[in-house]
Amino acid sequence: MRVLNRREFSGLCVAFGSFTGASALNAGSGTALNAAGRTVKFRDGTVVPALGQGSAGLGKGKRPQVDEEEAVRTGLSLGMTLIDTAEIYGSEEFIGRAIAGQRDRVFLVSKVSPNHVAGNGVARACEASLSRLGTDHLNLYLLHWPTGVTNFSRVVAAFEKLRSAGKIRAWGVSNFKVSDMENLFRVPQGDRCATNQLPYSVGDRGIERDLLPWCERYGMPVMAYSPLGGPGAKLLRDPTLARIGAAHGCSAAAVALAWTIRNGNVIAIPVSGSVTHVKENAVALSLTLTPQDIQTLEAAHPLPKR
Repeated sequence: MRVLNRREFSGLCVAFGSFTGASALNAGSGTALNAAGRTVKFRDGTVVPALGQGSAGLGKGKRPQVDEEEAVRTGLSLGMTLIDTAEIYGSEEFIGRAIAGQRDRVFLVSKVSPNHVAGNGVARACEASLSRLGTDHLNLYLLHWPTGVTNFSRVVAAFEKLRSAGKIRAWGVSNFKVSDMENLFRVPQGDRCATNQLPYSVGDRGIERDLLPWCERYGMPVMAYSPLGGPGAKLLRDPTLARIGAAHGCSAAAVALAWTIRNGNVIAIPVSGSVTHVKENAVALSLTLTPQDIQTLEAAHPLPKR
């Protein structure tokens, strides 16, 4: 018996008109059979889908832009309504076009670079992002890295000023270690941080040792980028994921994403400029892995040694 690759599996899905198993999609209507899917709640009570869409690399001419825009809109129709971008990605204008006319459906996330935090740099960067995105507010605004930031209190004050002005609904951070989070929580209003965006996947489990439990202790969801293994989406070629996917009638991507969002406190943001791949990813919102599936995956991808 040969395991189908992603392209072959997708072709069969189109040919037969639906996915099989509990994680099915209605290929004819393009909507998830389980419309609600998995969600994650922020500490302020805001609820978002556990599976969103990243945008690093989109709008760069790798594929026809009309195809990439259709992929984003397909994701929205399948419940992946959280969209992540950043000023350094160069994708904000692309995302603005892709969500035009649907802004009220989107939980929109962008990020400010650490080299733009001096003076009133956060406010200027935010205004520039809003302009490129064609919106008057962000649902969530993140500090992209802690690198070089020596005064977290100034950054927090800038975020809080934007929040009071209605430019952003909430703020958070990205790529922070536990020590960074502890320093952040020591400054006034630093504990209003909504999330920490980090690399996390079944093949990159390092944050489970300290950072993920720390965030859980404070009721803070984690936003996982590179949930399919980073550049090249290397997890899609993983034989264990493929075997489990075959058993559920879904792709390796759906299995990887379902594992990442399994506990209800992680939001995964895979990047895809392909309608077919977005449909495969969306299966994860309704895919329930068995305890044996999870045990098998974690045995194949153990925690890294300290």
